[in-house]
Order: sequence, then C-alpha cells, then structure tokens
Amino acid sequence: MPLSNSDELVGLLPHRPPFRFVDSVEAFEAGASIEARYRVSGDEAFLAGHFPGNPVLPGVIQLEALAQAGAIAVLADPRYAGRLPLFGGVEKVRWRRIVRPGDDLVLALTLDRLSARGGWGDGTVRVDGATACQARLFFAFADA
Repeated sequence: MPLSNSDELVGLLPHRPPFRFVDSVEAFEAGASIEARYRVSGDEAFLAGHFPGNPVLPGVIQLEALAQAGAIAVLADPRYAGRLPLFGGVEKVRWRRIVRPGDDLVLALTLDRLSARGGWGDGTVRVDGATACQARLFFAFADA
C-alpha cells in the first residue's frame, strides 16, 4: 500500500528530534519530488548560540532540512526502501535571506539522476514566498 499520510512519510526518516527538520509533507511523488514544511520554533538549542539575542537559523540546517525532505521522496520509492541516503556533496548553494524563529520553511526538492548508488536533487527553501536558500544536493546510498 503506497504511503500518503504526512506522518507516515515523515516517519520514513531515520532522523528523530532534536535533529529532524521536517514537520509535514504537503505533496510528493515517490522518487521524483517533494514539498515539505518545517517551522522554526525558536526552541532549537543551537539558536541560543547562533546568535545570542539575535537568533538566526544556520544555513547548514537549511541544507539539512532540504536533504531530509529529499530523503523522504527517495525512501517513499519502494526501490530504495531500507536504504540510507547520505550527503555526498553540495553545489551552487546560495542563501538569499535570514531565517528566524517563527518562520515556516517550505522545502521543495526535485530529484534527478537517481540510480542504485545515489542521485542528485535541486532544492529551494522558501519563507513567505521568498527564496531563503537554494542548492543542488548529491547523495549516496548506504545500507541502513
């Protein structure tokens, strides 16, 4: 039976709080694309030090959120069930705006060049319709 429930899809991630950066899945096509969301609550422990009195979501966490969303799209594909997609590289990264507590991240990623060994994805993080981050992500599969 194909997965369609947002909680089931998020549950495919091997990540757990406090290092899970996807709250819900809005739309997806297994092995092809995903749109997911993460709300920056302000309670994330790392925000206390980045930066004290002026919390900013680190860019690397934005990339991690994109990668986690992409992992859901991959792991929802029966061909890759039980695999572990790991970062292999990042290209063409640009940050366009500051992300702060209270912001809702819309994580959109389209996969391409998917194979038994890994693949690529083009992703964008948007906040209030404006691009916050965009990148091309490479991942490789490991055994879970």
